[in-house]
Amino acid sequence: MGPDVGYGSVGKSPDVGYGRAVTKVIDKVAWIRIEDGRILAARSHGKDAYYLPGGKREPGETDERTLLREVAEELTVELDPATVRHAGTWEAQAHGKDAGVTVRMACYTADHTGELVPAAEIAEIAWLGHVDRDRVSPAVRMILDDLHAAGDLR
Repeated sequence: MGPDVGYGSVGKSPDVGYGRAVTKVIDKVAWIRIEDGRILAARSHGKDAYYLPGGKREPGETDERTLLREVAEELTVELDPATVRHAGTWEAQAHGKDAGVTVRMACYTADHTGELVPAAEIAEIAWLGHVDRDRVSPAVRMILDDLHAAGDLR
């Protein structure tokens, strides 16, 4: 996957916004890291699904600053700010939340330095392929589908 990924604009899950009101949007920023046709995913302590590394903004934070901070906290690596590229934004029903609560994830690629080690709330990391789509949240499932369709994920 090159630096200018460009998977498109906001993708919406078929179960978002059709026939029911969206009551809340959880706004997140996430890191897409693909190696050997697999995507890096993280599972938090007490959670049953894998997510992409990242998290919510603190007041006044930009997407890039949020991404750098969250990835450093969760995986003990530093992202290279010069390589951060927007890959796309996806929106879907938020995993484990009431109907109508959606998550919007602005996703970015970036190079990193350091060894990937789970930290903070992260229990484990895994390299997942498209066949693992049943192990991830609905928003990540959409991302896996798009990456697979683009030929970046096996």
